[in-house]
Amino acid sequence: MPKFGKKYRKAVEGLDLSQQYSLEDAVSKSLAASFAKFDETVDVAMCLGVDPKYSDQMVRGAVSLPHGLGKTVRVAVFCKGEKEAEAREAGADFVGSDELVAKIKGGWLDFDAAVATPDVMAQVGQIGRVLGPRGLMPNAKTGTVTFDVAQAVKELKAGRVDFKVDKAGVLHAPLGKVSFGSEKILDNLKALLEAVMRLKPSSAKGTYLKSLAISTTMGPGFKADMALLKKFIEG
Repeated sequence: MPKFGKKYRKAVEGLDLSQQYSLEDAVSKSLAASFAKFDETVDVAMCLGVDPKYSDQMVRGAVSLPHGLGKTVRVAVFCKGEKEAEAREAGADFVGSDELVAKIKGGWLDFDAAVATPDVMAQVGQIGRVLGPRGLMPNAKTGTVTFDVAQAVKELKAGRVDFKVDKAGVLHAPLGKVSFGSEKILDNLKALLEAVMRLKPSSAKGTYLKSLAISTTMGPGFKADMALLKKFIEG
């Protein structure tokens, strides 16, 4: 049985964590239960009714959150020629092709997101085993393999979230910082839910979005009442 610290126990004192709440209440209770000295990230975990071992049931995508994520995103762009100047002008932190690949082969990974133009993906593929497990591999499905590097960089800098369901059918994503307050977190959550719902695989049977919980980095999770989900998305 997991052991929790004094601050965590105090934060959940008197709370019934098995209870289900409206999304508005789940967010507000999560923010209220935050106790860390730093500005915690607010996260959402969704259990989807898909089997990711089948490629046609893999849920993967990206969404630009209306209020961003409240953090500085360091973007690396793999490109060459005139695209290098375009990437730098858009705000990319690191730009290059072969030299950038060589740097990463040497162990450097001081960036949070990566973009690549299609013509350099052969070189980027050489470091796929390094980037992939860290969620840094550019992918056409999330819009990070593109010749429009300026747009991709601007979206990532503004707070675009790439998401992907894991082997257990659970999708995790950040929604911003505790300091955002409930309204901005809810706006970001709605944008994410709309994106996830649009990506529902046609081969998925039964209930698509089975459960959802909101939590902060250090805090407890608050379960959502799924019967109220449709009203929240459409509201």
